[in-house]
Amino acid sequence: MAEKPVKARYVEAVGRRKTSIARVRITPGTKTAIAINERAFEVYFPTEALRTVAGQPLAVAQAEKYHVSAHITGGGISSQSAAMAHGLARALSKAEINFKAPLKKAKLLTRDARIKERRKFGLKKSRKSPQWSKR
Repeated sequence: MAEKPVKARYVEAVGRRKTSIARVRITPGTKTAIAINERAFEVYFPTEALRTVAGQPLAVAQAEKYHVSAHITGGGISSQSAAMAHGLARALSKAEINFKAPLKKAKLLTRDARIKERRKFGLKKSRKSPQWSKR
């Protein structure tokens, strides 16, 4: 007997940026609703710029009617919004194959690998050296 393919109730993906990690879960729904760490999207990201960065994959893919739930840890609020965008883009491309091309063209599926450079011994910071004196 052949088994029927089971349609997943939700799609989960992980997005990262600097030291922030976002676990994003999307579920098909009647309208778009976003919750981050059990808080409203507008409460968690207070500025319009942060909301634009975090919600960009939904606009690019023209995805409507998805309930988005995210758990974000680490980093600052700016890197958290970028991690959310990365995770959301990955989840949308998993959920529907048609979304992958526009998301990839907008470079939302690429992980931004820039992280803070480590401090080296003999230096004050990663590149700043102590003041040099001749005598």
